[in-house]
Amino acid sequence: MTIRYITSSAPADTLSEKVLGQIRREFGAEVEPFTLHLPVPELLAGVWIAVRETLLAGSGSRDAKEVVAAAVSSLNRCPYCLDAHSIMVLEASGHDYSDALADGAPEQIEDTFLRDVAEWAAATRTPGSPLLASPLFSSQDAPSFIGTAVVFHYINRMVTILLGSSPLPFTSGIPKKVAMQMAAWFFGGAIRIPKKPGASLELLPEAPLPDDLAWAEPSPVISAAFARFFQVIEKHGAMALSTEVRNAVHAAVQNWNGSDPDMHNLWCEEAIAHLTEKDKAAGRLALLTALAPWRVDKTIVRAFSSNFPGDDRLIAALAWSSFEAAKRTGSWL
Repeated sequence: MTIRYITSSAPADTLSEKVLGQIRREFGAEVEPFTLHLPVPELLAGVWIAVRETLLAGSGSRDAKEVVAAAVSSLNRCPYCLDAHSIMVLEASGHDYSDALADGAPEQIEDTFLRDVAEWAAATRTPGSPLLASPLFSSQDAPSFIGTAVVFHYINRMVTILLGSSPLPFTSGIPKKVAMQMAAWFFGGAIRIPKKPGASLELLPEAPLPDDLAWAEPSPVISAAFARFFQVIEKHGAMALSTEVRNAVHAAVQNWNGSDPDMHNLWCEEAIAHLTEKDKAAGRLALLTALAPWRVDKTIVRAFSSNFPGDDRLIAALAWSSFEAAKRTGSWL
């Protein structure tokens, strides 16, 4: 599948080769939500570590965490990730809940715990929801489930902007159901491979955990994973976006209540009004990525890239902006 806006193949890199080897072995294939990060190998490593140590190797059942990934993807209107993780739910649980997840109708899920998990995940953009105030998980399992939700709030934004509508060749009807069954079988072997927690941490150096990721603290492995991811996000975000742009986006995200912004873009223009014309192009991309990724189009991307060329800079700007919003949702959980 073509990755939008990426203009050249990423060069071979030792870190990327190590990460891709783990992805092939433990996830089952070099799928695009990971490989779109190849222009910045440290970001590829960071997102893999965050996904592996929560969704794949973290405590809690894999089927329930896949339900979180799919329900968050439905909430964020990311059909690609919704299809991908509905496939994983099918293989991990033995049941096809794709229609219930796609329709935002968790009450249709027969399994009581998976239904509760889906309802919790669907509330992760509703701060103050009673569903978020009533813990579904043990203190041991909570970082795995919260981490899965947070990393998919990140991934959904990247995928919405850079990938197509589905990893499947068919998008409806019986052909889609057959394709889902085949894909579930394909990934089944990797799902069943035992995964030792912490095995990916050696890919990136140790880093301190920031206060706004404190939900990860009960798990030494998951806190170490997200600390590493945060460190490379901040490093490359600072290289891609000016301090003024990052401050403007951070302020807007801190005032965000989880709802979709107004249809007009006045809120965006007001937030970046004080920036230089060059930084306004970066500010539009960053703000829309964080709060309305479905509005990022080729005009927005070309305006950014004409001022700040390079695939690595584009990926870094999108990653930093996506993680700002994902961190904010984590603070509500």
